[in-house]
Amino acid sequence: MFTDSHCHLYKEYYDNLDEIISLAKDKGVNYFINNGCDKNSNIEVLNLINTYPNIYGALGIHPEYVLEYSNNDIKFIEDNLNNKKVLAIGEIGLDYHYTKENKDEQIKLFSRQLSLAEKYNIPVIIHSRDATLDTINTLKKYQVKGIIHSFSGSKETALEYIKMGFLLGVNGVITFKNANIKDVVKEIPLEKIVLETDSPYLTPEPFRGEKNNPSHIIDIANFVASLYNISLEDLRKITNNNLNNLFGTCF
Repeated sequence: MFTDSHCHLYKEYYDNLDEIISLAKDKGVNYFINNGCDKNSNIEVLNLINTYPNIYGALGIHPEYVLEYSNNDIKFIEDNLNNKKVLAIGEIGLDYHYTKENKDEQIKLFSRQLSLAEKYNIPVIIHSRDATLDTINTLKKYQVKGIIHSFSGSKETALEYIKMGFLLGVNGVITFKNANIKDVVKEIPLEKIVLETDSPYLTPEPFRGEKNNPSHIIDIANFVASLYNISLEDLRKITNNNLNNLFGTCF
């Protein structure tokens, strides 16, 4: 079974989670890493991983919420890192797409969470949008490893992240007609790639425009397998093994 290494299975987006999980399983997707973004979603992620055996979690404060989080929200993350189904601190990072005015606050929040990851030796799941240089420079200050979620950079940036010990998350964007990432991914070793949907966002072709869900991992997998000219089964084994090596779990 395939693994969706990055999704947001919140009540805000899905009122039929059992159906969503069943649909994914019918398509050969049976494991999910549900990423938190703020106080409320972190609480929800924790509840879901304690309810569903095949849902794992990551807890983090997304840079979008840099002006809203509290010290108690960071403490909540730290207090729950001992849960064996919490695999990472995420989704965390930097996002300058809409504004750079809170850049210093974003880097401070990012650094606080990277410090936690280093302290507890737990992987991180990184969001970086229009902030590559600051993301790399901040990561270099900490001994951490993890996944660069929704990677869309150059080959040179990809190799820099890989050298730092990171895997690259590939999602529905790779299926978009004008997406350059397909040309970059073809030159990256498959042992450095993981599959994700970022549900409910970034729905792959030919379903673009619809709400995304984890069953679309299979559509992303078909596209990636064709790029590497390998079978779906080989792709499943390799990408799951990549996750197992990072998280020490059995996907």
